[in-house]
Amino acid sequence: MELLEKVQCFQHEINSLRPLEGDLLSQIKDYYRVGLTWTSNALEGNSLTESETKVLLEDGLTVGGRPLRDVFEAVDHAKAYDYMFSLMQSRRIDEQAVLRMHELFYQNIDPKYAGRYRDTRVIITGSRYPTTAPEKLDGEMKRLFEWAEKERENLHPVEFAAQLHKRFVFIHPFIDGNGRVARLLMNMALIQDGYLPAVIPPILRMDYISLLERAHREDHDFVEFIAERELESQKEILRLFEIPFPKLPEEPTGPDMKLR
Repeated sequence: MELLEKVQCFQHEINSLRPLEGDLLSQIKDYYRVGLTWTSNALEGNSLTESETKVLLEDGLTVGGRPLRDVFEAVDHAKAYDYMFSLMQSRRIDEQAVLRMHELFYQNIDPKYAGRYRDTRVIITGSRYPTTAPEKLDGEMKRLFEWAEKERENLHPVEFAAQLHKRFVFIHPFIDGNGRVARLLMNMALIQDGYLPAVIPPILRMDYISLLERAHREDHDFVEFIAERELESQKEILRLFEIPFPKLPEEPTGPDMKLR
């Protein structure tokens, strides 16, 4: 059974929770607010633990000895996350949303570049591929939003979200914070289409980075990786709400079975 088909089977069970509104929606939003903030920052080297992030966001208590930047990254990523969720019903994938998410996240780190495309060249450490030149950023971002509007209905929502993430990162429009905005953008697309946020834990950082690099040539495995993260979110929510997993069709077995 193909991975996206499994995601659809689990999504059918998630839909039994609908309508996602009121207290139920607040619970799901709050649950992922800490998890997405911690994992997304940890992927980029932030030193806060998950429990420290939780205490900071929910109780407003800081942890002694942690860099001030790490605290700002947690608090302001949560603000960008809240803004992302405010667009849940709009199905907006546009420049205003992207610039605002970056502005909220980066406002206390470097106000000069918060919510602004970079005006200098950047190199991604460990990548063999160049990022977009500053003078071409406006055009490339415009093409990204045009692609999103044109192709969204032609792709499975999880594949669309993964493609959106990949294309955004390859453009790399900001001086810093591109990965975090890419993950927010990907999850905005997912929640707008009724799916759960896809969480990438720091333990999978090397897989995540290597698959993104490979996606310059062929992106099937990266899409599969994001689909696996979506499936894990679906399983987690079903467990929390004590809803049985769907019964999946049995896979063929035997020597003639092909690996997918």
